[in-house]
Amino acid sequence: MSQALSVPPGPDGRKLGQKIAEQLEGEIIAKGWPVGLVLGSETDLLGRLNVSRAVLREAVRVLEHHGVATMRRGPGGGLVVTAPEPDAAVRASALMLEYTGADSQHVFEARSALELKCVELASERINEAGILRLREVLALERETQREGGLGSHDLHRVLAELTGNPAFVLFIDVLTTLTTDTSRGKRSAQAASDVRHAHDKIAEAVIAGDTALARHRMQAHLAAIGAWMSPQKSARSK
Repeated sequence: MSQALSVPPGPDGRKLGQKIAEQLEGEIIAKGWPVGLVLGSETDLLGRLNVSRAVLREAVRVLEHHGVATMRRGPGGGLVVTAPEPDAAVRASALMLEYTGADSQHVFEARSALELKCVELASERINEAGILRLREVLALERETQREGGLGSHDLHRVLAELTGNPAFVLFIDVLTTLTTDTSRGKRSAQAASDVRHAHDKIAEAVIAGDTALARHRMQAHLAAIGAWMSPQKSARSK
């Protein structure tokens, strides 16, 4: 009987648990990321991967940290494929940006460039289902404000979805979250109404398929957001 491999680092300095986690991630991706699928019990995986229990548990820890899979205990349990949490991408991005010295204006510049591309593509690719989706999100925003809320960034995410590019959706989620600070609650009712009006006008241009107008209106909206953020940043720096 072969001896199970233990935890020491490999030739490139990485622990074996990390390598096993990457191997399992590769299997999950190759299978089409089937959320809910059980890849095997702990016993099954120990036999198939030929590693020690300590190595497997380190690999599982990595997978759980990445939101790729989790070990479910009990009868019928095992390593279950999960869907990654978008919040994890936001947290990781925020930490990396802090480490690299990026400030809110740097992040907002990146967001603005991406938003303009998204609104261009959305207006070019809009279809009947997309029109309904835009109208739904605008109606929800109006209802939120009628109930005393400030609205949301949902329109920006929907525009990213309408591009058909999932990378845009992820990056818009990350960048809009990172450029929405805790002082957002101080926004006046008038400012919130102005945002809703801007969203309505952007959606109107996208639905009409007018790329140039959609881009112009988004650019004006982003300029207004940037101007609103600047006093907040100045106040924090005093």
